[in-house]
Amino acid sequence: MKYLLFLLSIILFTFQGCSTKQATPYLENPQVNAPKTTAVSSQNSINNDQKTEEDIEDFEAEFEAEERSDISDPLSTYNRTMTSFNDKVIIYALNPVSEAYSYVVPRPFRLGVSNFIHNINFPIRLVNNLLQLKFQNSSDEIERFIINTTVGLGGLMDPAKNHMKTPILPHNEDFGQTLGHYGIGSGFHIVLPFFGPSNVRDTIGITVDGYLSPLVNVRGLEYYKIPDNLGQSIAIVTLHFINKNSLHLGEYESLKKDAIDLYPFLRDIYEQKRISDIAE
Repeated sequence: MKYLLFLLSIILFTFQGCSTKQATPYLENPQVNAPKTTAVSSQNSINNDQKTEEDIEDFEAEFEAEERSDISDPLSTYNRTMTSFNDKVIIYALNPVSEAYSYVVPRPFRLGVSNFIHNINFPIRLVNNLLQLKFQNSSDEIERFIINTTVGLGGLMDPAKNHMKTPILPHNEDFGQTLGHYGIGSGFHIVLPFFGPSNVRDTIGITVDGYLSPLVNVRGLEYYKIPDNLGQSIAIVTLHFINKNSLHLGEYESLKKDAIDLYPFLRDIYEQKRISDIAE
């Protein structure tokens, strides 16, 4: 009987030992033998959360970049209102009129009007190139004016640029650029009705250039001007706006669709372009 109990004890001990060895792997190293699906799912969840946070941070950074600006803008409330006004004028007045104008007037004639207006404003470019001591540019402008006024039928065509063996390109300089060329700062930003974004320096420049332009009537300079009165000047400037816009329909809409906030978007584009113009 003792032998039988001893033998039964050995058998039970052996069976328990085998059961323990089969269960041991999960207990000895649970990190290695734990189900992998749970770990992968947890990692993917963490990665997705990180990507979402990064996307939010990128959007916020972009929005803040739009709002941040070193441009002096004490008239921001007025400027926003005027930008909204100009936007409605373009969308609901200028564009429809320009579309009708482009339907009636063939494109070659509209290009001729654009060439004529550019050619007749030659004094603005000549004087400002001279003031900036850009003598080669001034010489080019004189040569362009002579060729386009004669061969180009009063400036309706631009043979100096399109039909010369060596094209003579225009050098568009205005008095705002001249002031900037000599280190005059832009001053605070201001949005002009109908004309759009500007600043103190460029508003002064527009005024001075008006005296130089043959298309703007100025009392005391009638002999030099084409229009006889202010009304005729307004009519010519309006025609210029409509004609120019008819050649670029859709560009304004394409530009503003990328804007988070229209006013600072147009303001920054304008100021950056003027910096580039002055640096040329």
